[in-house]
Amino acid sequence: MPVLINFKICDNSRDCSGIEACPTGAFFWDDEKKTIVVDNAKCTSCGACENSCPVEAIRVAKNDDELASIKKEFDQDTRTVSDLFVDRYGAQPIHPAFNISEDKFDVQILESSKPAVVELFSNDTIQCLLRSIPIKQLFPDSDIKYRKIEVKESSLPEKYAVSKLPALLFFRGGTLTGKIEGYFDIKMKAELIDEVNKILVIQ
Repeated sequence: MPVLINFKICDNSRDCSGIEACPTGAFFWDDEKKTIVVDNAKCTSCGACENSCPVEAIRVAKNDDELASIKKEFDQDTRTVSDLFVDRYGAQPIHPAFNISEDKFDVQILESSKPAVVELFSNDTIQCLLRSIPIKQLFPDSDIKYRKIEVKESSLPEKYAVSKLPALLFFRGGTLTGKIEGYFDIKMKAELIDEVNKILVIQ
């Protein structure tokens, strides 16, 4: 039976965990179409891709009734990727799907088919969750890929002339289009949202 992907909440990345988990190569990235593709002729319905997805966007139907049920569920799903943004700017990462290592920066950010925002942070700049601003409130209606990277001894701050952490770096087509540096607490939310919107308008 076929594998279904809920692209309403899937960020459609070539770095998808389902691709890595698939033992038969049925789940792969199509360079020409710039999208995840499933060759159901190769699929054995093992469920590895489904189990690997941190946002539960992949489902494997085991029979016709389940296929119809999943399709209906996806069709009626009103969520978008931004609804999964439970992390907060400048705070400890919460959702594992959005916290990546620096070696994933190129494929997740620079090669993203969507506008992408990466938050650079270090343990020294982590603030209280309760005083931090939810990422969901910064990008409520935007189809944006968001990731967090703990920089440690990273070269990214120097490469993009970041002098203060945490920082938000905005990219489109692999090009830096804007950045915001320094911590903003909940009292400064309106100011931060204004800065974000200015950059998104330029993009």
